[in-house]
Amino acid sequence: MIELPGEGIIALYRFVHAADIHLDSPLRSLALRNPDLANLVGNATRRAFVRIVDLCLEERVDALLLAGDLYDGDQTSMKTARFLAEQIRRLHQAGIRVFAIRGNHDALSRITKELIFPDSVKVFGGRAEAVAVDRAAEDFPVAIHGLSFAQPHAPESLIAKFKSPVAGAVNIGIMHTSLAGAPGHDPYAPCSLADLQATGFQYWALGHVHKRSVVEGTCAVVMPGMPQGRDINESGAKSVTLVTIRDDRSIHIEERFTSIAQFERISVDVTGLDDWRDLITAMTHALERARGTVVSEHFVARLRLTGATPLSWRVRRDLDLLKAEADDRGSLIGACWIEKLEVATRPPDESANSTADPLAELRRLIVDDVLQSEAFQTELVAVAEELRAHLPQECRDSLGVDETAFKAGLALIAQEGADDILAKLHASERGA
Repeated sequence: MIELPGEGIIALYRFVHAADIHLDSPLRSLALRNPDLANLVGNATRRAFVRIVDLCLEERVDALLLAGDLYDGDQTSMKTARFLAEQIRRLHQAGIRVFAIRGNHDALSRITKELIFPDSVKVFGGRAEAVAVDRAAEDFPVAIHGLSFAQPHAPESLIAKFKSPVAGAVNIGIMHTSLAGAPGHDPYAPCSLADLQATGFQYWALGHVHKRSVVEGTCAVVMPGMPQGRDINESGAKSVTLVTIRDDRSIHIEERFTSIAQFERISVDVTGLDDWRDLITAMTHALERARGTVVSEHFVARLRLTGATPLSWRVRRDLDLLKAEADDRGSLIGACWIEKLEVATRPPDESANSTADPLAELRRLIVDDVLQSEAFQTELVAVAEELRAHLPQECRDSLGVDETAFKAGLALIAQEGADDILAKLHASERGA
């Protein structure tokens, strides 16, 4: 029972649904060379988990549901274990139960096997179980269903392994699954939305895919996303889900933001700018506008400069100076960090000036002839494939998740490389 504003005392069941926390995940971006930024991002997963526990306490929920990947692979640090034990103790002391399953990353973790939790924590094992929640006699019954996987791979659907819904109860399932597939995520216990809805459960608490999705109805299916992004590829505000099941068994779903640091890509059009100070002003204004829309405490930006500008050569030549200027503006804005600067500018009117400017003509020959030649493309792919073969498995998607993305990424790298070389030649020609 709980008292809601304007509604008096009503019977309900409330829980927070979170997944893919990846506690103490190692830094995934080599661009985080700023020690202060690296420290912020390195501690962000812990701070986000503290926020999850705080939310449970503030909302006086009945339970916290963790749908896999609480850890981040082969964890050996007992500092992680002590931190987790402390947070679980806070929930235990408040009478809040924890229901958790192991995801593909948890299956690799030593902590998963060694950490002993209080009785208020239920970690589901390799056999499906249905746990009846202790409720007052006059309250509707609730059954929590869960199934962990002991190995980091689950190529087949797990739905058939779950027990049938408990008659007369609100049935809640917890599962780690890639659903029908998601870019950047390995297939894991694949299933369809229709498969989940056909189980007769009222709520499916999912995990594995780091992007939030919600399907409401008689069977609500929720992928909460992750509570904290770890690099620019996990951009946007991150959150968990607060669920209220009312006494008429209707389900109310709320998104609650938890991310400490929010990664965002910001594009800055510098077309026509020919003064270095105007360029810095344009970056500053773009950062200020973006900062006003960020809901997280810290804003971590990747700036991409685009457009035709006479400053294009100088931008590439003095990128380190421009990065320092951007860092300074970010510090003045407050809690605003520059993760990286990307340059996609070009000199203006290349075609008109190519005969008068030898470097513009050289760029045209490189971009239109050399980079497009079959011989160059074949050699570039061969070098990139050899490099990818030596990368750790988790890093190989950085060169593209499929053939189309792989070739597009290589084309971009080749063109940017050519522009960087030409910028140095331009500086040399000008006596810089």
